[in-house]
Amino acid sequence: MKAISLFSGAGGMDVGFKDAGFNVVAANEMDKHACETFKANHPNCKLIEGDIDICGEELFSLKDIDLVFGGPPCQGFSVAGKMDPDDPRSKLIFSFCSVVERVKPKAFVMENVKALGSLSKFEDVRTELLSRFQKAGYVTTIHILNSKDFGVPQARERVFFIGVRNEKKAVHKANFRKYLKTAPTLREVLIPLGKPGTERNDRICNAKITLAAKPILRKSPYAGMLFNGQGRPLNPDGWASTLPASMGGNRTPIIDDRHLYQGGNSWVEEYHRNLLKGCKPQGMHEAPSYLRRLTINEAALLQTFPEEYIWCGPNSKVYSQIGNAVPCELAKVVASCLMDILSGVTLSEKEHVEEGENMELAFV
Repeated sequence: MKAISLFSGAGGMDVGFKDAGFNVVAANEMDKHACETFKANHPNCKLIEGDIDICGEELFSLKDIDLVFGGPPCQGFSVAGKMDPDDPRSKLIFSFCSVVERVKPKAFVMENVKALGSLSKFEDVRTELLSRFQKAGYVTTIHILNSKDFGVPQARERVFFIGVRNEKKAVHKANFRKYLKTAPTLREVLIPLGKPGTERNDRICNAKITLAAKPILRKSPYAGMLFNGQGRPLNPDGWASTLPASMGGNRTPIIDDRHLYQGGNSWVEEYHRNLLKGCKPQGMHEAPSYLRRLTINEAALLQTFPEEYIWCGPNSKVYSQIGNAVPCELAKVVASCLMDILSGVTLSEKEHVEEGENMELAFV
């Protein structure tokens, strides 16, 4: 089945959709470094570089397209940003609509941050989106999925608007159940890669780690703000929190190498316990040397990119490409559900009954 990829970035969704059996024949991206990464890894896909509102005509000429998928920029809807629906980047979800309306594929998948699919603040935006898709002939369901439920070692919630032309083929929550999979821990993913600076883990982050003079405490030692900047410590025995596109400096997550590689006690957990007991914060430069930032190689694996994926651009831009991506394995799950539907795989009678008893459209 032929597909078009929009707002393709480094190609994370493309990896997943290709693995699920789709033939991605064309893509669009405007960031020059992401374009170089995309071309290095997807040489057989026609990449149309530039603003989609300007160069979209080239996409409209493509015929017999089964699927359009992509993740328009989300800064205008993100809780990490200003959550401004009037942000110019917020309008790009409607640019996605325009391509769907013109290309008329059998189905589409549009990914974005959870807030767009859940907050009342954006209800008018959702209503307009659904109205346009309905007028274009699509039955659209909204699904909020957490990557960690599908084998990705990262707690990353995203919304997926999934539309199909045939009401009987709409994607429902039950379609995802067979793809549920326990995610590996960070320890299981990172240790085989090797320590930072070794051959398979050579793209390191040199941003210094300093302790906050006035730490903000939460119940978990891996939340709050123990360090300056917004880089959170990661628990090797759990999953990563959402990797941000702002990685590369002091927003890059922090790893305790002694805890990870030697099985020693967690410095972060011990420091957190002491602060809760009323101990004074340590000095800004007293973070131990075995605390360090997540590498590019590690961040890419936590987004489930193939280890051999080629990354182009300076490190700061590569971190952004990784943080902006949809985890490849999550994309594969969504694509597989849609491939099932388009190929005629239907829910069992029992699953249909369960779906009828629980008709909410968000998988939470």
